[in-house]
Amino acid sequence: MSSVVEQPADSPAAPARPRRRPAAVLQGIALAVGLVLMVGGFALIAVDYRPYKIPTASMHPTLQIGDTVLARKVDGGAIGRGDVVVFRDQAWGGELMVKRVVAIGGDTVATTGADQRLTVDGQPVDEPYLATQGRQGESFSVTVPQGRLFLLGDNRLGSLDSRTHIEVDGGTVPTTAVEARVEATLLPFGRTGVLDRVTAFDGLAGPKASRPGPLQPAAYASVAGAALILVTSAVGGVAGLARRLRRGRSS
Repeated sequence: MSSVVEQPADSPAAPARPRRRPAAVLQGIALAVGLVLMVGGFALIAVDYRPYKIPTASMHPTLQIGDTVLARKVDGGAIGRGDVVVFRDQAWGGELMVKRVVAIGGDTVATTGADQRLTVDGQPVDEPYLATQGRQGESFSVTVPQGRLFLLGDNRLGSLDSRTHIEVDGGTVPTTAVEARVEATLLPFGRTGVLDRVTAFDGLAGPKASRPGPLQPAAYASVAGAALILVTSAVGGVAGLARRLRRGRSS
C-alpha cells in the first residue's frame, strides 16, 4: 500500500532586519570616540594631578592669592632647579607650602652684590619671574646637603622661605617632603593656563626645570571628546527631525 506524504507548507520567511544607515553607523563611531577621549583625558588628570589653593602672595606674580593650581604627583628626587613645588616640612610648621626650587643637593646658593642677585655655584642667575628686581633681602650663602632642596618665593620681599629657616639645615627641606610639582593655574578662569618652563637655570649642570607632563594634551582630549559628543548628538537630532518632517510631507 502506498502512502501519501504530505509536504509541509512553506513557513513564512522571517522579516528582514532593516539595515542600519551609514550615517547612523558613523554617528555611533563618533560618539564612542568622543566618549573615550573625554573619559580618558579626565581620568588621566584625576589620577596624576591634584588641586591646591594658594593662600599667600609669596609666589606673586607667578601665582596669586586665591589661585587654584593643578600639581602633578612626583618623586622629590626628580625635581630640578626652577620647578615650583608643593611640599610639607615639619621644621617649617607642617603646613602645605608652594615655593620655587632654586638649588639642589651639592649646590652652593647665595646672594651677592649690591642688588643681592642670586648665584648658584658662583654663577649669577637671571630670574625674570620675580615680583621685583633689585635687592631681595639679607645676604646669605648655603651649601645644600645631598637629598635636600633650597626653596624661595618669587615675591622675595614677602615670602617666608628657606631664608627664614636658614638656622635649621641651612633652610633646606628633604626631597621626600615634596608632594607635587605645580604645572598649571586652574582658577580663576581668567588666569587658567600652563606654567611656562623656567630656563633661568639651564646653564648649570644637573637637573633642570621639568617639562610639563600630560596635563595639556589630556585636557585637550577631554574637551575635544565632549565637543565631539555634543556636535554628533546635535547633528543626529537635526537629521532625525528632518527625516520625520519628510515622512510627514509624503504621507
